[in-house]
Amino acid sequence: MIQVTVWNEFRHEKTDEDVKKVYPDGIHQQIAQFLKEDFSVRTATLDEPEHGLTEEVLANTDVLIWWGHVAHQEVSDEVVQRVHQCVLEGMGLVVLHSGHMSKIFMKLMGTSCDLKWREAQEHCRIWTVAPSHPIVEGIGEYIELEKEEMYGEHFDIPAPDELIFISWYPGGEVFRSGCTYHRGNGKIFYFQPGHETYPSYYNKEVQKVIKNGVRWCQPTRNAYPKYGHHEPLETIMNKKGNDK
Repeated sequence: MIQVTVWNEFRHEKTDEDVKKVYPDGIHQQIAQFLKEDFSVRTATLDEPEHGLTEEVLANTDVLIWWGHVAHQEVSDEVVQRVHQCVLEGMGLVVLHSGHMSKIFMKLMGTSCDLKWREAQEHCRIWTVAPSHPIVEGIGEYIELEKEEMYGEHFDIPAPDELIFISWYPGGEVFRSGCTYHRGNGKIFYFQPGHETYPSYYNKEVQKVIKNGVRWCQPTRNAYPKYGHHEPLETIMNKKGNDK
């Protein structure tokens, strides 16, 4: 069974009554609840020792889900580097909503990852633009959300390896709301819905996309390359032949 760790700052839910009404146990617990139907799931939060992302936890994580917003800079560089290396070695990463400005996503993208935004309780239409992709299995031509924070272009990310979804908002904005990347042996899926005061993570289609994203991001059995100084291969092969 795929081992999933759901990481969340867990700050808004403690200080903002509007957020607490929507996610009384924390965004991470709501995400974990629907993921437990299909995967083995644990949670981790910012204020735990090592942000809950110890070497042991990450060694037993196939896919890490990341939600952050107000405390990106409080995530230690040591933990970011640890997660970064795990992704390069094959761990999957699903980045949700405002996690686009997390240290780990920016490090993996190499850009500012900035965008336009507006909180106005507008509806959002998320269009499927890669209908044959495994991440959209069970999803129709679009997902309709009654309320979602507007994210608009330009989204300062590298050109995605695959563009899965594009969102539209009543103000006329569009946004690349579902993108995949490969970094090293790892796979990354960014998915935009999930503003903390809107119930996006209760939406069954959003849940299905995240589940599909976890399955797509799970590690392969491919060996991680060895880097650094390398002896000439022919010398090594000749030595083995002479030793026979």
